[in-house]
Amino acid sequence: MSDVRDVAVTVPFASLMDRGLVTPKDLEAAQEAWRGQRVRPEVYLRQSLRLSRQDLRQAVSDYYALSPLAYAECLPVPEELLRLADKASGPKRGLWFPVAQVGDVIVFAISAPGDPDAMREIESLFPERPKRFMACLSEEVSWYAQDFAFRDILRGPVGGQRTVMAYWRNTMAMWRTKLACQRTNLAAGRTWLNIIRWSLGLVGMGNTLLRMKVPVKYPWAPWLAVVIGLVLTGVGVCAYLRLRRTWRGLLGHSLVEATSAVLHFLEEYDTLDAPAPADTAQKKKTMLGRLGDRLINYSTLTLPRGGYRERITLARERNVLAAQRTILACYRNLASQARTGLAFLRTGVTVTILGLGLVTYFGLDVWSVLDGLLILAGMAMIADGAAWYWPVRGENTETPRCMRFEYDDD
Repeated sequence: MSDVRDVAVTVPFASLMDRGLVTPKDLEAAQEAWRGQRVRPEVYLRQSLRLSRQDLRQAVSDYYALSPLAYAECLPVPEELLRLADKASGPKRGLWFPVAQVGDVIVFAISAPGDPDAMREIESLFPERPKRFMACLSEEVSWYAQDFAFRDILRGPVGGQRTVMAYWRNTMAMWRTKLACQRTNLAAGRTWLNIIRWSLGLVGMGNTLLRMKVPVKYPWAPWLAVVIGLVLTGVGVCAYLRLRRTWRGLLGHSLVEATSAVLHFLEEYDTLDAPAPADTAQKKKTMLGRLGDRLINYSTLTLPRGGYRERITLARERNVLAAQRTILACYRNLASQARTGLAFLRTGVTVTILGLGLVTYFGLDVWSVLDGLLILAGMAMIADGAAWYWPVRGENTETPRCMRFEYDDD
């Protein structure tokens, strides 16, 4: 391989002088920075003179008479090309990288088309294949090599994995949004329950005043209380039943689908090999509980390894943290459903006791119809509350109790 220290690496940027962006002294300083400190010319010029990558890339493009290519992390690079490039030294040195294949033509991002060693290496790895070269900064070629280099732990190219992992983050975010909408609907149901509870209490109060025949300044007030209570009860019941019909069957379905999405991601891309802690070694009965155990102790801030860019490592971390948030969102929905059921049970018991107390105290008369209404409403709330609470009573006992934060400094 040629010694790049002896090559005038600033020559491709000479056209910047014609545009008045640099001076000969600037190019000499960039050359010395490369020879002495191995700082790439484009990095030196960009940091020292605040030049844009577009200007630097255009200068390289003009010098080599090639079309410019800006770095893009989502290029569909075929795996066959990546495996061949992974064996070469050119990508690691920022000289060239295969970025696409259009038909039979292989497209290369290249920063030094005049380097004979780089061209020989390309020809030896991709013999008798039509090629197209596009001018790219050496720094950006290195980014391609870092993003798409193979790592055994991910069983594939990093860049491709990052794109697929971004898809899974979107999928899990979609399910968290759906679960949040369902929690909002449950909260709306509890709001209507409060209105129903207040209105039934108004009916009970008006009923009591009418039967006690206590002289009041406004004799129509107990009647007004009963009428307003019945109207508000009817409005609250209609609104609650309308909500209940829309999402009653969706809650369990959404939990299953969200859990399935997280499980599929973990099966395909999970690289967690830490053993389960002693207190969670016994498997939970539900899939959600087992997923919680799998992720309970994984909340890390890891440093990039092997010279890879930091965002490549952090992409994996974001996905695992997204899986944790999805699992916890499922548990929040279960807790919200249980809270809704308990609210109905509490209200139902209170209203039923109120109706039975009125019947016991005043006996049977014409106003006992309202007492019966209170008793029936209370029993309906108890039944509905049990239907909400009973299916999730076991899930809440398997909620992960904590999440430890570990810092990996290896």
